[in-house]
Amino acid sequence: TRAGMDIVGGIDSWTDAAATYEHNLPGHRCMVADLATVSPREVGSFFGIRPGDIDIIAGGPPCQGFSTIGRRNDEDPRNRLWNHFRDIVAAFEPKYLLIENVEGLIVAQGGRIRDSILRSFERIGYHIECRLLRAGDYGVPQLRKRTIFLGHRIGEAHVEFPEPLIDEHLTVADAIFDLPELKSRQSAETYTRKPQTAYQKARRKDVEHLTHHEAANHPPHLVKILSHIPDGGNRKSIPDRIQPRSGFHNSYARLASWKPAIAITSTMRKPSSARSTHPQQNRGLTVREGLRLQSFDDDFIVLGSRTSQYLQVGNAVPPLFAEAIGRQLVNAFHARKARKGERLLFS
Repeated sequence: TRAGMDIVGGIDSWTDAAATYEHNLPGHRCMVADLATVSPREVGSFFGIRPGDIDIIAGGPPCQGFSTIGRRNDEDPRNRLWNHFRDIVAAFEPKYLLIENVEGLIVAQGGRIRDSILRSFERIGYHIECRLLRAGDYGVPQLRKRTIFLGHRIGEAHVEFPEPLIDEHLTVADAIFDLPELKSRQSAETYTRKPQTAYQKARRKDVEHLTHHEAANHPPHLVKILSHIPDGGNRKSIPDRIQPRSGFHNSYARLASWKPAIAITSTMRKPSSARSTHPQQNRGLTVREGLRLQSFDDDFIVLGSRTSQYLQVGNAVPPLFAEAIGRQLVNAFHARKARKGERLLFS
């Protein structure tokens, strides 16, 4: 929307995600359906669209088996869900398409999965390219890498990948240090300080009521463990007598306040998972802090249980990242309209 598109709606198999979508985008409908089982005819009936009506289709078919986080499983059946996205593209014949996916997809099986996707879309009449992009290059305070596929129907104007928009990455402090300090189990519903950076001001807008800022319920021994870890530090600073017996090498590690965050995941509230502990406070991140690091504005509300909220935030595409890519699609659309002498639909 911020890039200049008129959105028809969305499709998701997860009820909570669909509810969050419709709550934050009034007037936009989200069809709760699994593309593996729903037919293009049903999709067309739900949105009132026919082949050729849609200019751009964007999607993020799950491919968790290729993720660089956790154990990679090339045989995960979710790795093939992009086939159903391709079938929707084939049915509705958009001029442009966008696929967002995990970092590991671009090199999975020596690039064979990537090449298979490229060939598959070429067979239905699309020229498609892929590149690994980093959200931090587009104003997101997070070093989140994602495989991005951009394509156009053969005969349409080519779409270019976005160039980095900033020279210096935003940091965790730039993003969240205006939010109230919390201890384990505490929450806050009011801001206690003014925005300190342009990024904080842009995310807060004119919001007065703070939401989703509630710390996890950490046991006292975990709080004590965290108290030994400095800003940006890791479990090496924990005394041997209380050193946790489990966890990965990067668990019980703090985000560095002076750097962008690593990729935000659904386990951001758990210090025992990855580098997701608050840089200075002895707790994991709140949902609101996760949203800030993903570049969502403070008026964005996530519905569902607390566990569901964290999962939705971790799965999300950062809005500023999406906007940068979206502008490239809009630019290509403008170029093809101008080339054909047609009236532009966007201002």
